[in-house]
Amino acid sequence: MKKFIYTISILSLIFTTSCIKDFEDINTNPNSPSSVQPSLLLRQVIYDFGENMSYEGFVAGDLLAQHRTALDFNLFDRHALKSPQLGGNPWPIFYTNLRDNEIILNQARTIETFAVYEGPALILKAYMAAGLTDLFGDVPYFEAFNGIEGSVTPNYDLQEDIYLNENGILDNLDKGIAAIEAYSDAIPLEGDILFYGDLDAWIKFANALKIKHLLRISDKIDVSSAMQTLFDEGNYITSNSENAIFNFTNTDPNSFRLAQLRIGDFNNFVLSETMEDILINLNDTRISSLFRPFSNSTTNEFNGLLNGIDASSTSIALADYSLASTAFREDTSTLDANFITAWEVQFALAEAAGKNIISADAQTLYNNGVTLAFEYWNTELPADYLTGPAAYNAFGSNPIEQILTQKWIANVINGYEGWIEYRRTGFPELRTISASLNNDLIPVRMPYPAEEEALNFENYSVAASATDNNSINVPVWWNE
Repeated sequence: MKKFIYTISILSLIFTTSCIKDFEDINTNPNSPSSVQPSLLLRQVIYDFGENMSYEGFVAGDLLAQHRTALDFNLFDRHALKSPQLGGNPWPIFYTNLRDNEIILNQARTIETFAVYEGPALILKAYMAAGLTDLFGDVPYFEAFNGIEGSVTPNYDLQEDIYLNENGILDNLDKGIAAIEAYSDAIPLEGDILFYGDLDAWIKFANALKIKHLLRISDKIDVSSAMQTLFDEGNYITSNSENAIFNFTNTDPNSFRLAQLRIGDFNNFVLSETMEDILINLNDTRISSLFRPFSNSTTNEFNGLLNGIDASSTSIALADYSLASTAFREDTSTLDANFITAWEVQFALAEAAGKNIISADAQTLYNNGVTLAFEYWNTELPADYLTGPAAYNAFGSNPIEQILTQKWIANVINGYEGWIEYRRTGFPELRTISASLNNDLIPVRMPYPAEEEALNFENYSVAASATDNNSINVPVWWNE
């Protein structure tokens, strides 16, 4: 499943400079280029977004999803989401990369030799916009991303419009596919660290995203026909060799960020009691791939901690709880920055089949998803796993809950996704945290960051009013 990735360097651009002669020279920032090759910018957008969101997924998303819990600096784990500490502020990651991606898109549409970039840029825009609105709800979108040519105080758009309107998520996926299919020139796509210039792979990526996001809004609109067509055509990611990922290395600067930080930062995150119980009850051997036995164990046991402790009044011995496995620090070459994978698609289709959104065998799709997820996490699938507690519809289990639970397990490090799917479905059942700062409620959206109130006050005020003063307990459109 692994793809080799060349060392990613910090994007650097070389300028020709001369003596300052006039006002234009004086007012030009030599460190801010007016143009950049789309190949360099595409590489930068993919890497920067994937690297940052992998870190965010570990230190913040995994807390919301209850994959892990934090021992200290844990206001976020206690659901004070307006107080990000070690992570928990993905807003600038989305907007920085959506802005840079828009530069690629504009170049592709105005410079003939860059036309090959239009389809991938549209697909990336849809991917990042979906992640943004799924976390926050209504956000600046149609007037955003264009920098000098756009508004610096853009309106907030309704999530429904971002999903369904022209130039929105689903429309851009269709347009991205159409642009790739219409491209007939011989100039290759460069800077592509997801698929190495394979345009057919970008189409499979787009179709996988369509399956994911049609399902996400399936409680609001009828998506049956569109999803059945996608399933019947089969032109989506189906194997781990086709995953939209790039892999980290074991050396700086391209190792997983937790491997580069001090050991104290890494040791702040331990196995959640929620995750422990689910894996143990399923006899799931991935617990050894994802976590370490706790240091004080004499029999290689694992021990999790209930999320959201009050660190000021609770004394915790690190040696009593399980840290993340070596894959997250000592050997990060086994980790990926994960955009979407074959197992995620199989679980989405299994859910659609289980809910009669499509006509297909849900059990087969579920089994495929489980098998692919074990392979993805470099864990041998036990011979009896799919006939034991994890068997589809085993012992009167709720098949939809089983599907979502398996997806949730595999989404470790992509923890925001686990939390989003919990919000959408209620599965798997998460626990009331130890010392909640949100009245024992599990949040159902991310709050707009404080800088929005300062920099875009008028439009922020409208959005804050629509969410009960920027409350984390007001559901987004597809979850209403």
